Amino acid sequence: MPQILSLFSTGLLLVPAVLSNPASALEGLVTRRQQYLQDCLASRNVPTALNSSSDWSALIAPYNLRLPYTPTAVTIPTNHQHVSDSVTCAAAAGVKVQARSGGHSFASYSLGGKDGTLVVDLQKFNNISLDKSTGIVTVGGGVRLGNLGVGVFSQGQRALPHGTFPGVGIGGHYTHGGFGYSSRHWGLALDAIVAMDVVLADGTYIHTTPNSRPEIYYALRGAADSFGIVTTFYLQTQPAPSQVVSFSANFASALKSVDAATGIILQLQTFATTSPYMNRNTSIEVYMDIFGNYTIRGWYFGDLGSFTRNIFPAMLSGMPTPDNSVAQYRSWLDALHDIADGESLVQPLSGYDLHQTFYTKSTVTREAKPLTEPALKSFFTYVINKGLSATNPWSTLINLYGGKDSQVNAPSPGSSAYPHRDSLWVIQNNGGTVNTLPPFSSEIKTFINGLHDSITSAQPDGDFLAYLNYVDPELTPKEAARLYYGAATYNKLVQIKKAVDPKAVFWNPQAIGNAVL
Repeated sequence: MPQILSLFSTGLLLVPAVLSNPASALEGLVTRRQQYLQDCLASRNVPTALNSSSDWSALIAPYNLRLPYTPTAVTIPTNHQHVSDSVTCAAAAGVKVQARSGGHSFASYSLGGKDGTLVVDLQKFNNISLDKSTGIVTVGGGVRLGNLGVGVFSQGQRALPHGTFPGVGIGGHYTHGGFGYSSRHWGLALDAIVAMDVVLADGTYIHTTPNSRPEIYYALRGAADSFGIVTTFYLQTQPAPSQVVSFSANFASALKSVDAATGIILQLQTFATTSPYMNRNTSIEVYMDIFGNYTIRGWYFGDLGSFTRNIFPAMLSGMPTPDNSVAQYRSWLDALHDIADGESLVQPLSGYDLHQTFYTKSTVTREAKPLTEPALKSFFTYVINKGLSATNPWSTLINLYGGKDSQVNAPSPGSSAYPHRDSLWVIQNNGGTVNTLPPFSSEIKTFINGLHDSITSAQPDGDFLAYLNYVDPELTPKEAARLYYGAATYNKLVQIKKAVDPKAVFWNPQAIGNAVL
């Protein structure tokens, strides 16, 4: 491999220059690396965009406009060989690599999380092909969730667990958890993965399953950004229900009282963990925002009559009378559309152009340590005293992951690199700009951190965690490792990383190997 050796031989000659003029020498090294990378990609005919390309600005626009980064190049592969060549050229040049599926990383890690990364954009990997005999769907690594949901339904009346937002890409979502309204019923998106085709750090292209390269299969389901680029997913679908019960109960009036607002969550928590009417068929989400909305909503997989006679009354028992409530049948696709934040389920295959400017922080609670009354009172005191009069828009979503019979918590913690199989609630606090565009005020981050701290400070023994798909770039690598994975899972991943990516080709600021636990 003479080309690879020549680059590092040249790099060694820079040592005296680095000592005498470090800034100039470093700039020269970066330039040499960029040129080598470009030449290598061109020699292998990998479709590549550079800063001189007409579509450059669109390709590198982050979903979160608060965190823009400039890659050294963006490859747009059309086959797995292009992906392999992208990785090997970057590794030879000493350039870090990150894949971009939908580009929705809250921290812009799909752009590398720093300038100078090679981004491998998977937008051309958009195939969806259902095997009706097995129910397994083959899905390209660049498919967006809305297209996935519509695709498996239209090809065979099938369905999958996944998140609500149609523009999110399958790559990060499915490999770092993936929660949606059907997850208590079917498990996380990650749990639907039965196999993957992946390019590793040395450019090899493998098919991994529970029995073939099981250590890679383990690591990709929870930490794929640190281990490889998944070009194809093989997912076990479920028969789509003809209809689900969609329900909501609005309690805006209760958000004027700390005690009333607190009592609603405490009652809901008791119902979710103890009620004989609670099982995997019910999903629950609590939503509140700056406008004073306070809503319990979700789905029920079953009969509307049974839900309205038994389950809904038991759920709301002991709560203030809702301002209004509804429970109704919705067809499967209508139900997906209802929770899609006003977006179309069918998303463009290229030219995606939706952006926001925001900061998100998550809080994961444990089943063994449910939210306490003091913690909730602290939270609602903060919401009522500061949130309802805030300058910038915010929202909080509290999703029930655990509770009785939850399929989210059915797998063992060691079955994948997603270890949080004892979670009860996952809280997502979001704050953004009024018009969704920059500039971003530091007051937003301060407010969102205050929402988070109002709970954790009032429940110091809560042993709270964080959810990786709501990635928080403000966490140090060590904090991220502890909150996302815990010591046992993280240290196992570090050993796999050393074996398959010893030079940390796949890197972002919170990648596996950046911390020691």
